[in-house]
Amino acid sequence: MGPEILRDISFHLTPGSFHFLTGPSGAGKSSLLRLLFLAMRPTRGLITLFGEDVATVPPSKLPFLRRRIGVVFQDFRLLDHLTTFENVALPLKVRGQSEENYRADVVELLRWVGLGDRIHVRPQVLSGGEKQRAAIARAVIGAPEILLADEPTGNVDPQLARRLLRLFVELHKLGTSVLLATHDITLMEQIDAPRLVLDTGEIEYYG
Repeated sequence: MGPEILRDISFHLTPGSFHFLTGPSGAGKSSLLRLLFLAMRPTRGLITLFGEDVATVPPSKLPFLRRRIGVVFQDFRLLDHLTTFENVALPLKVRGQSEENYRADVVELLRWVGLGDRIHVRPQVLSGGEKQRAAIARAVIGAPEILLADEPTGNVDPQLARRLLRLFVELHKLGTSVLLATHDITLMEQIDAPRLVLDTGEIEYYG
């Protein structure tokens, strides 16, 4: 099976909280986020999400748990053949909602993240920062209870990184729990938030 990436980790995220997840490259931050998003299952140990032991959740129930979690991927994962609007609306469309029911919400959210004039363009003509904001909008359009962000400012300049951080803070103020993975010390110094420090597969908690 190979060496364990993560081991002996124990922590609790309070509903409505904001935490940074940090540590050197290769420490296991992305792997931990994949576990929390239910993209992976632990080989041992216990992960409880929304009161459910993820190891015993039947496969048929996993999609419903994932709907309560928003994820911002480091590589955006926008679909090139869809417009910005269509990319952001995709989670709602997959759930079977009609466009007439969600169109106004998607447009309002895109304006809120500063993409009101980029609604009908495809990812190929968006800048890196615009793609990141579109990815954030897609992650939160379904009003998730938890938002997981994997190095969301890693590919943008410092000024835009601060702007993106303010978006996450505003989402937190609206009631979403946020876990933001980053190795950017300067970014973490912008706000007073607890840090989960991951190193050599173990975690230290700073409250």
